[in-house]
Amino acid sequence: MGRDLPAWFRRTYGVQELVPTVLFKRKPVTLLDRPPHIQDDQEKRFICEITGHSGLSFFDALQSELDASDEVDDAFPDALKDPILRKVQFSTISRLDHLVDHVYEEFKSDFFPGENIVVKFDDGRRAPALVREKSKFPELLRPDRSVERAAFARYFVSFNNRPDEEAAVDTAHITRDRKTFTKQRLRSFLKKTIDHEAWAGAPWCVKAKIAEEYRINTDMPPHLTYENQMLQRKANMAMKKNDFEGQLVNFHPGLPQLKPKGHKNKRTNQDSALLNEAYQRALAADPGFSKIPQAIQQQHIEQLIKASDGFVQFNGFHPIAAKGYPKPPPPPPPPKYPIEDLELTPIRDKAARPALKFLSTDAPVPHPAPEEPSSAILMRSVGPLLETWDTLNVYCEVFQLDSFTFDDYIEALQLTDDAYHCQLLVEIHCAVLKKLVNDVSDKNGQVQVSLPESNFPESEDGSLADESAPARPTPEPEVKPAARTTRSSLAKSEAAGLKNSLNGQSPAAEIKIHRAAEMERSTRSYDWKARLRKRDFREGRWVYIVVGLLYQLSSDPRRRKTCDDILHELAPPDQEATMETAISQYASVDINTRVKILEILCILSLETKAIRNYMEDCNNNMTEFRKEKVDMQRKRKAAMEDLRLLHEERKVLRPESRTASPIPEIEEREDSKMVGGSEDEAEDEDEGVMDSEEEAPHQGRSLRRGHDRAAQRHKRVEEERLRKERAQAEKAKKPSKQEKQYENILKKIEEAKEQIREYEGEIVVIENDLREADCPRTRVLGKDRFWNRYYWFERNAMPYAGLPDSSTAFAGYANGRLWVQGPDDMERQGFIELCDAENAQYYQAFMMTVPERKMIEEGETHCFNARQWGYYSEPDELDSLIAWLDSHGVRETKLRKELQAQRDKISTYMIKRKEFLESSEEKKLEKEEAGRMSTRNKACYDPSVKRPCFAWSNLTAERENGHIHSEPKTPPINRKQAKAAKKVVEEEGRQTRATNRQGKPLTRQGTRYTF
Repeated sequence: MGRDLPAWFRRTYGVQELVPTVLFKRKPVTLLDRPPHIQDDQEKRFICEITGHSGLSFFDALQSELDASDEVDDAFPDALKDPILRKVQFSTISRLDHLVDHVYEEFKSDFFPGENIVVKFDDGRRAPALVREKSKFPELLRPDRSVERAAFARYFVSFNNRPDEEAAVDTAHITRDRKTFTKQRLRSFLKKTIDHEAWAGAPWCVKAKIAEEYRINTDMPPHLTYENQMLQRKANMAMKKNDFEGQLVNFHPGLPQLKPKGHKNKRTNQDSALLNEAYQRALAADPGFSKIPQAIQQQHIEQLIKASDGFVQFNGFHPIAAKGYPKPPPPPPPPKYPIEDLELTPIRDKAARPALKFLSTDAPVPHPAPEEPSSAILMRSVGPLLETWDTLNVYCEVFQLDSFTFDDYIEALQLTDDAYHCQLLVEIHCAVLKKLVNDVSDKNGQVQVSLPESNFPESEDGSLADESAPARPTPEPEVKPAARTTRSSLAKSEAAGLKNSLNGQSPAAEIKIHRAAEMERSTRSYDWKARLRKRDFREGRWVYIVVGLLYQLSSDPRRRKTCDDILHELAPPDQEATMETAISQYASVDINTRVKILEILCILSLETKAIRNYMEDCNNNMTEFRKEKVDMQRKRKAAMEDLRLLHEERKVLRPESRTASPIPEIEEREDSKMVGGSEDEAEDEDEGVMDSEEEAPHQGRSLRRGHDRAAQRHKRVEEERLRKERAQAEKAKKPSKQEKQYENILKKIEEAKEQIREYEGEIVVIENDLREADCPRTRVLGKDRFWNRYYWFERNAMPYAGLPDSSTAFAGYANGRLWVQGPDDMERQGFIELCDAENAQYYQAFMMTVPERKMIEEGETHCFNARQWGYYSEPDELDSLIAWLDSHGVRETKLRKELQAQRDKISTYMIKRKEFLESSEEKKLEKEEAGRMSTRNKACYDPSVKRPCFAWSNLTAERENGHIHSEPKTPPINRKQAKAAKKVVEEEGRQTRATNRQGKPLTRQGTRYTF
């Protein structure tokens, strides 16, 4: 056969019939009357139009076409057929592949009623559903043509497995099954339903029966017909050759001009007649089409150039540069995310940030409702409260303190009547004070912090001088006049001095704020330093040490105001200047004053050598941990490579018996050949054949003992059968050499997996040790769009639930909250509170200012500066916060990533805190009931019934020192007993304290325990 189409076939280009067509050289053909002597299997040169299979006979291609058509109808979603067909009707995209790509990109994120979809929840769950209704919202533009709101759609869906539940979702939360709508299925569907004529530029048309079924208009627009397209090409060719002088011809405004093909030809009279005829047809179709004289046309173009600064735009296309003018600027590139958070367009219908909770009652909200009974806490004290709690827990090993929860810390600081009975409140003060001044036996009681010069002279031994010693006379300061004085100013100053002298007041008289100085003089030579060197903390005497320390710190101008305010409450001017006054006054002060005291003590303790040595040790430990982590990662990588090689070896050695069992008939046949040579068995076989039921019984004379022989014969056969079964079972139990190798490979694979799991567990432990050793600073999780900072204090430098051997480790949490701090003053003034010009510019872009946006998007609760704190304590609030953050912003992208990484741990300890507080309330009620029943005849004091903070005890100090900080060290009776006690303590220390590779005792960072 030749290369051309055989004579009994003809080409079909019609699109009005829905008949399966077969392709020959990519052209549809149909079969005419075939000569009888021609066999169809000789012509395997046809192609199935839908599947694309080639090398088929005509009837095979036709049958493949019919089968594929049915498969396409069943597989393609019915809800998508109508909108896709309307989209591709009269499309001028020439190649089918490009048409498929264009339709797929437009419809992959668009859904229609009646379509089966999958709903994606924020927590990762998926549920099948059906689209019931669809609402489309158009794009909104500002007066400057910038986009105010992008177009979006909402879908009302009903769940398949829950018919009674319905939901309204957006495009981001629904998707299709990935096998439902693919480019391959879309291509098959389009090849079955659309066609186009065989000329360049012919539009795609839906086949007649399908268009009738879906009620699609089949009237082709006039400008897309073959005749008009040919006329348009000829007119364009004439315009390219400048043959139409004084005329401007365009048969369809908005279409680009086509390049003529071929070489330049001279215009003939026949061509002019055809062009005039085409012009008349165009004029009849469009009355607005007319000839424009060349002079008027040139004048109009010059006016357009002057009005548009050298840029001309025709028929809605991109502006082009006129001759002699610069090129137009390129359009601005699309934004590359992430960008500045406040430059993102506000989403007005998006839910606001979840409401914050506040620890204080003076929060910046109209009617705050604190979660705990903390009415005495002011907002200015929340930051120092968190700072001191974090410092005491991070450096609890230096202070020799058990870790404690934030709730117990607040509860202890709020005590009034039972303040000195609470070991937690007393121990934290005594532990920090002991680090400021050494013990009297340690370097002579050296002071470890830098203090301002004392207000009173000290003696040579470091104590205050005796009050009876003559004090150095202090001359009264002479009032000096101003730099530029006049007679009138001198007269005024003399008049003021005369008035003060008449009233009995001295010009240099000062108002007495507190009596701390008199309280210091009352102890004579036993000042606060001497008392602290001797660790005299009993019966609240540590309060007197605090008073003396604050009085000396008040000499510093930077701390004078704070120290005077505290001393005004501890040593009031209207009471006696005694130690008992200070002790009683501390029991009555509020939590805000106590937080100020602890803040000063903690800041001073950070200057001590003990804290700095601890930081240096942690840095060294972190270096060692990083090296161990790199080593473990290297070992894990090598183990993973070994595991990969073992898997490849396993595939090679996999025996066939793992997939198919051996045939039993073959084995029986081999066994019979091995034992079939004996005469007895041959005789038994012959007798067995004689005894078969198919043959007639023997009619001759019966033998004696015939029944016994038959029984013996059946017995031997049964024994042989059992023997063969046992042999087969033993053979099945004994694996072959290949199977043994395969089993060994499987064991090695399991060992390699176990080794990898051990390495991964070690890496997790080392990462946790690195986190706990990172103590120099408290790390922030991130910032949101309004520069609010987010803290999870358990993130670094401490175990998630506190020390595992703490007295309150049963609580199971440390803080259990996610804290939010307001923006810093520099950030607030530079990014939120803008100048008038910047506010006007921002308002023009987003129709609101930054403070207005903050009030709208943050909801009802806000933090306006860095001295304001709020928190979240529920996992649902954390999930809502993560959903509120925008992943297109620079700051919120990082914050969202950190919150998602820590989400499980934060939620876990939030839940533990909630469960512990609920159980504490139940236990409190039970203890109160038991206390009422057991104290009818006797009185007892059990403060832990009402206050959970009384359950805390300083076990760390008891283990390391033998006593708590507030109790004095018990001296041994004599030197021999002291030596024996020291030896016992050293032996216990050697038995209980483990050491690391460097020989140093392990801290909590060096331990290996599971959280």
